[in-house]
Parts: sequence; C-alpha cells; structure tokens
Amino acid sequence: MGVDLRQVVAGILTITMFVMLGQMLHRDYFDAVQEKIQGDAHDIEFKGSKVAVEDGLVRAIEGGNKGPWMEDSNELKPCWSISQSDEAVSSKGYVTFSLTNGPEYHVSQITDAVMVAKHLGATLVLPDIRGSKPGDEMNFDDIYDVDKLIKSLESVVKVVRKLPSHVSLRDIAIVKVPTRVAEDYIKEHIDPIFKSKGNIRVTTYFPSVNLRKSSQGAETDPVSCLAMFGSLELQPAVNDLVESMIQRLKTHSKKSGGRFIAIDLRVEILEKKNCHETGAMGSKTCYNAQEIALFLRKLGFGTDTTIYLTQPRWESSLNILKDIFPKTYTKEAIMPSDKKSKYLELENSEYENVIDFYISSRSDVFVPAIPGLFYANTVGKRIALGKPQVLVPAEISGSSGRSTDYISPYISKKNHLAYSCFC
Repeated sequence: MGVDLRQVVAGILTITMFVMLGQMLHRDYFDAVQEKIQGDAHDIEFKGSKVAVEDGLVRAIEGGNKGPWMEDSNELKPCWSISQSDEAVSSKGYVTFSLTNGPEYHVSQITDAVMVAKHLGATLVLPDIRGSKPGDEMNFDDIYDVDKLIKSLESVVKVVRKLPSHVSLRDIAIVKVPTRVAEDYIKEHIDPIFKSKGNIRVTTYFPSVNLRKSSQGAETDPVSCLAMFGSLELQPAVNDLVESMIQRLKTHSKKSGGRFIAIDLRVEILEKKNCHETGAMGSKTCYNAQEIALFLRKLGFGTDTTIYLTQPRWESSLNILKDIFPKTYTKEAIMPSDKKSKYLELENSEYENVIDFYISSRSDVFVPAIPGLFYANTVGKRIALGKPQVLVPAEISGSSGRSTDYISPYISKKNHLAYSCFC
C-alpha cells in the first residue's frame, strides 16, 4: 500500500504542535503551583514567558562566547512620594512585632508592621529576629542597620528601640494580620482592638506568597512601598561579608566577564513531599541538581560558568551539577575563613539565610529551583536593582533553548508588586 506524503507531513506537524502545547501548558500550570513546603499556605507563581529581545526589558548580549547572558537594565527609581497626610502623627500607643523565618519573610513583616503602626497613629518598636528553632533570637542590629531603618521611616512613623518599661506585656493584644495588609482592613479589624488595649503585637500570616500587583488601576500605598523597598539594609559588617563573597564569585568568573549565576536549591526542601508532586500535564514543582544542570546547558551556559548555591552544605546529590559546572560553590567554599566561626558554625542559620538572599538578589542570573517567598521577594529586589535575568526552570524538550523564553512572568509581564513602586 502506497504512503501519502501529505499524510506523513501532516502527522509530523500534529506531533510537533502537541509537543509545543505541552511545554506551554507546563509553564502555565507551574505558575499556579500551591507550595506548602514551609510556613503557611503558598500559591506562588512559576512560569516561563517569552520575552522579545528588542523590547527594552532585557537585552541579549550579542557576539563573543559569553553565553546567554543579558545586560542589566537601568536601575529603576522610586515612584512613590509621601504626602502630608502620610506623615507621622503623635503616638497613641505601641506596635511590637518580630522578624521570623528568614529575610524573604522579613521584607513582608516589616512592611505590614509599618502599615499597621502608620494607620493606627502608633509608635513602632524595633523588632527582634527569631529563627526557626526555639531560643534562636537575635537583635535587629545583628543583621540590619538600625539607623537606616529609623531614618527612612521617620517621615511616616516613629520608631523606638525598646518598649518603655511602664508598658506591661500583659497589656499588649496579639493581632494576626494577612500579609500585604491594607488600610481598610486595619481600620475595620485592628483599630477597635488597638483602641481597647492601647498596644498591640502584630504577627503576619501568609495566606499567599503571591507578590503580583494589585488589580488594574488600584493604587499601591506609598507607605507600603517605602517600608518594603526603602527601610531594610544590612548592617556594615554583614554587608561587607556579602560584598567579599560576591567579589570572590566574580573572580572565579573571568571568562564570562565576572558574571555568575545564583540558584536557590536546597536539598532538604527538595526531599519534602510537596516537591515530588506534579500538577496538570505532569508539571513539576521543584527541580533537582541534574535537572537544573541540563536546563542551563540547553540554554547555552558554558561549563566554565560560575554558580552559587543556597544549599547550606555540600551534598552528594549535587555532584552531578559540579560535574557539568565545576565552578559550583556553596557559601562554605567562598566565605573568608576568618568569618566562618561567626557566620557558618553557629546553630542559628539566620546569617546564612541573609547571605543567600542578598547574593541571589545581586547575581547576574537568578534561577529558583523551588517556588516560594524567597523567589518572589528576590525578584522584587532584583527589579529595583535593574537585574531582570530571572530564569524559571523547565524541561526543554529539544537540544537547546533561548534564555529569553524562560524569564519570570513577574518581569516579562511586569506584574510584580515592585513595578507599582518603581518606574
């Protein structure tokens, strides 16, 4: 029986279309994964999205053998302005809170506490920092710059270092607030408690770690923008350490012009049940070392590429990544030896989390192997710094792909909350 050439061609085209559709659906469903690996319920978006090289958002570096690197865009400027109505008013009481669970949570927690204090007309008490284990407590100035915080917020809320001795802890009401708390919510749900008790302790819960912009046309509170992007800075000693580690990574990256990749990949989380689940069309929620290595190689990153991993200590499961990219490091390999006793060898991991967050925010490329608030808030900080190359991993069916096809939708669609605060 003869073969109709037209039927053969049609069959090939049909198969090709299904492969392309599968890739598209994978990234769409990956965008809506509910990540519940730690803390409260998460439903962070993960999706690759095609970006035109010429649209000015990201620009591919042409020529040479530098791989699929992109140039940084211009650093954006704050769009918010504090009006007279936003300015600090005389205090009626105190708002206390703690920073918990790492720097990706600190950004949201400080924002919510400032919003509550501002709209209640209260004084904000400098928070302490608490780790994931009982007894893991640090002072705010162990990590962050106190003077910077007080100075940056002085136009909207008064900040004091300690709760006055005459205020009893028994007189402080504990109030849970949803992250990204708005003025209307504060007036309806928190103000009555504050008026009754006089002082409150705010704890933020995370019904979602989605940091997309509010609905079209909705205005972002300028106080929220100031608190989220203009109040937290590392104290000098920690900042100097992060700088030295970044410079060491750049030194290892001479063949790629000093550029390096940061990957949020933590074996402990990859081993959790949620990372083994798949969504519709077999969409993945997390990617292991081998999958990330193949993803980067198919995008064209050379074997000489320098990679920083957020993994606390080296694990044998990471060997495949180092086999393909020999210049792959965890923090213990690039931290100055005289700093390890303070920043690495303590049981408290807050310093390590902070180092990961700030290196990932400033790397030339950031790849989140796992979804969560770390990804979302790292993207926000990178947007403010003009570093748009955030590549969301996927299984590339062919032998190669373009990095511009995997840019985070937070950036390609400009739908991250940061775009409401910067322009």
